[in-house]
Amino acid sequence: MFRPNPVPAVSVEEAHARLSGPGPAPPLLVDVREPNEIANVRAEGVVAMPLSVFMQRHRELPTDRPLLMICQSGNRSGQATAFLLANGWPEVANVAGGTIAWLRAGLPVRRGPLADGEGQPPG
Repeated sequence: MFRPNPVPAVSVEEAHARLSGPGPAPPLLVDVREPNEIANVRAEGVVAMPLSVFMQRHRELPTDRPLLMICQSGNRSGQATAFLLANGWPEVANVAGGTIAWLRAGLPVRRGPLADGEGQPPG
């Protein structure tokens, strides 16, 4: 029976440490939830790229930086992670447990509509 390779995953604590760490090209945290979900609560510094438009917009994501994918629980971001890895992005990982785990861990969040320029991919 064929079994696909598991999607690489990191804990919310590891994701936060990587995002906060030193380095010339820290990872990007890409949130694939829908705009109303992102406006409700999100990790600080996310790039907002809802799964509903992901297929049209994924090429906006850099291939020369690590990407950490997040959603509410890890399911949608797992799909996006697998897609990017299959399509040439070399370093992508799913944030296990998603925003639910991020909140439970007490990590920094923002609430409310995205501010001007917030949530945009670099470039």
